Amino acid sequence: MSNNNQSTLTLFPELAAQCSEKKHDTTEKLTRLDLGGIKEKLLPFCRLKYGEIWEDPIKGHRVGVLDATNYGDVERIMGDERIKLIVNDPPYNVVVGNKNTENLFKKTLADYMVFSQKWVQNATAIMAKNAHLYIWLGADQKDGFQPLADVLIMMREFKELRSRNFITLRNQRGYGTQKNWMWVRQELLHYVKGDPKFKVVYTDIPKILKGYYKVINGKRTENMERSKSDCIRPGNVWIDIQQVFYRMQENVPGCYAQKPVKAIERIILTSSTGKDTVVDFFAHSGTTLLAGEKLDRKVYTFDNDPIFAELTIRRLEQYRQTSKCGWQWNNPFPEVDNVDGGQQRWI
Repeated sequence: MSNNNQSTLTLFPELAAQCSEKKHDTTEKLTRLDLGGIKEKLLPFCRLKYGEIWEDPIKGHRVGVLDATNYGDVERIMGDERIKLIVNDPPYNVVVGNKNTENLFKKTLADYMVFSQKWVQNATAIMAKNAHLYIWLGADQKDGFQPLADVLIMMREFKELRSRNFITLRNQRGYGTQKNWMWVRQELLHYVKGDPKFKVVYTDIPKILKGYYKVINGKRTENMERSKSDCIRPGNVWIDIQQVFYRMQENVPGCYAQKPVKAIERIILTSSTGKDTVVDFFAHSGTTLLAGEKLDRKVYTFDNDPIFAELTIRRLEQYRQTSKCGWQWNNPFPEVDNVDGGQQRWI
């Protein structure tokens, strides 16, 4: 094994553990949930229909099948609460895997901007006086880097919001061609309303570099002496978060481009307290709800697709029953294993 591989496995012990095991069949037992033909088979197993909201009897989480662009829907799940942290991961208007689907759609840029303006307007309407808004967003390098540039400009229209940071999550596995740079980044926009609190957290990466000297009370010290932690603080480029999901127990089969639990945990820890409710307009694989459950935060989340709302609830239930954050490559909808007399034609 090369030194580079050893360093990678040291930084990501979960990956090292997986590499030490015997080879497994890592094929996900459920194909992408947004593809045609699958939705009809899964809908009978979803407990919510459009307009309905499930409320967790234990911690008060809420999961709904609602439309992020409809303020009446947003108000229905929110009630009178005003929120200090919103973490949204909307569709990026980028065709994924050459598939233009209902959930991962490619619209005209004009239509996408109308969609974006509506949900951002609804988000700002429910924000507290001092609040954080995080937006995951992508860029289509084949189409003028839309919609990232367009959304950045659009956000200037919301005068109550101030841009705070531009964060990049560095993927461990990227995509590209032999005639281009490999694409290994996910972008995260950070805006604030008012002056919300922010708590410093630290990474799992140990501090190893010395040399930043500063005179404190007449004594010349270097950064290791002044440190409050053995680990470094995350900057706005996150390189310590693993997302090779098929290798990880937190994987949710069928969900394309899910976000790492650790990334959402970092946002929640820095930008909320235990008393705060966290909101996510685009539930998808349920990562925000799961991160909130782990960190003792109440979460309100919804999706316009009953399947993703159901999956979000199941992921919470799975975590409470087994302490597992996902299904790895197993099937989150075991009911369909015996569909069509056990022929399993689509699994």
